[in-house]
Amino acid sequence: MSVDDRFAELGLTLPEPMQTAKLPFDLTRLDGQILYLSGHVPTNADGSMAKPLGKVGDAVSPEEAYEAARKVALGLFASISQAVGSLDRVEAWLKVFGMVNCAPGFNTIPPVINGCSDLILEVFGPDVGAHTRSAVGMAELPFGVPVEIEAQVKIRL
Repeated sequence: MSVDDRFAELGLTLPEPMQTAKLPFDLTRLDGQILYLSGHVPTNADGSMAKPLGKVGDAVSPEEAYEAARKVALGLFASISQAVGSLDRVEAWLKVFGMVNCAPGFNTIPPVINGCSDLILEVFGPDVGAHTRSAVGMAELPFGVPVEIEAQVKIRL
């Protein structure tokens, strides 16, 4: 089953890639078969930054942050598709690095980043979607986003 078929089966739509106003770096960088994905924030279908904003455990609930991490996964998918032409070229997810904008005392960080990991596994399945991962808490993230996630994937030549 193609990734596009799986998207349709799950009722998902690939968003526009994340809007980045003249950043001094690329969102993706392909080196051989490895595609590096810069930190992505939660986005809406049009690629604009999604809300809610704020610290998880204060202004943003863990459940809202989980959903934000799912939106980040969709944004990562959009960047991959833009960079290599098709999500079907993903041979393996290698690494996911998730950062959570934590209120003081909030330490249930891994379940937040599960929003991203769970969607990767739902879409790509366990063979392609299995990945290594880190999930860390941060005092601040850009623009007050609740989560930021970067990744590395192996691309089929």
